[in-house]
Amino acid sequence: MPRVVIIGGGFGGLRLAKSLKNKRFQVLMLDQNNYHTFQPLLYQVATAGLEPDSIAYPIRKIFKNQTNFFFRMAKVNSIDTNTKCIKSNIGDIQYDYLVIATGSTTNYFGMKDVEEFAMPMKHVAEALNLRSLILQHFEKALLVDTKAEQEALMSFAIVGAGPTGVELAGALAELKKHVLPSDYPDLDIRRMSIHLIEMADEVLPPMSEISSKKAFQYLEKLGVTLWLGQSVQSYDGETITFKKAKPLPAKTLIWAAGVKGNLVQGIPTESVIKGRYGVDAFNQINGVEAVYAIGDVAYLETEDFPQGLPMLAQVAIQQGEQLAKNMVAKEEGKAVKEFVYKDLGTMATIGRNKAVVDLDKIKFQGLFAWFVWMFIHLISLAGFRNKVITFFNWSYNYFNFDKGVRLIIRKYER
Repeated sequence: MPRVVIIGGGFGGLRLAKSLKNKRFQVLMLDQNNYHTFQPLLYQVATAGLEPDSIAYPIRKIFKNQTNFFFRMAKVNSIDTNTKCIKSNIGDIQYDYLVIATGSTTNYFGMKDVEEFAMPMKHVAEALNLRSLILQHFEKALLVDTKAEQEALMSFAIVGAGPTGVELAGALAELKKHVLPSDYPDLDIRRMSIHLIEMADEVLPPMSEISSKKAFQYLEKLGVTLWLGQSVQSYDGETITFKKAKPLPAKTLIWAAGVKGNLVQGIPTESVIKGRYGVDAFNQINGVEAVYAIGDVAYLETEDFPQGLPMLAQVAIQQGEQLAKNMVAKEEGKAVKEFVYKDLGTMATIGRNKAVVDLDKIKFQGLFAWFVWMFIHLISLAGFRNKVITFFNWSYNYFNFDKGVRLIIRKYER
């Protein structure tokens, strides 16, 4: 059978592999981790709302009943497209079809000092590091001698007011309001400050104007300081400097300002557009035979998205599903179909009873939007166990105004 090698166990890779179940293909997935991560809820791990095993699920368990599927935990070093060979740390792997679904990685836009001292949040390990650092700073704030040192330790700056930044700011604000005062009664939690920094003049720039304004109001009500129209110039681990504003002392800078494609060596540089692989309407990488890209790592311009399709889970899922159909059609000698993205909408939560939802023709905010956000994220989690545990944690947190996983399992050191 033709061998389809999928690099990456994210949303796109999973959907592609599932869609090839019982088809005449040998499906081989390669990933550095043996689990799939539900990235939209990483911020809840970072802010002690969920344990990592609530949003991670073993890849082998997902495909336990799919006989044509194989998984290998491996790191891909490079690809030789001439010989259709993948060079990895577990040896050479041949392919008939190669699908790169490696997702995205943090983009620091060439700022080396920010890359060195800022906290990213793209993986489970990074979310756990951030959780430890936040709690360590409160422990340390009890021991310092001056108010200035204390305030710097309790100052949290988030760069990027997209959905991740907004949700993270809202979660930190709820910690400040409901949880930390009882955890640290001998610490003046009112000195804690949360700063959300955005280069644009609004929060949630990709969403509608009404959702952006409502999110702004929610954040202000929660006590988040908004720095709109500001861009970070440098960060030394102690102070953030801006191009058009006074410096901000902060021991924690969380970088949610940008991502770029997680590229693999061996694909010609002329196939890369804006840090992602340029693909045609069938998701084949431009100029490379039998190699495809889906999800965040793929760049496809359409009439509705002249700057490329958004880096969202739904794009990856739909691309994976269509690519599987095209592979089957190609093997059967039938015509393949172009990929057409169906925009199912965008949503973000800003805290308890506060969310914004943009659907095709309907836009709504508030409590109902918050329930919709929770329902969509809950049913999207992999595995029944994860759904049950997450629902229980959310219910417990809601009724008890508490987040029960404020644990420093491993201390974070830069």
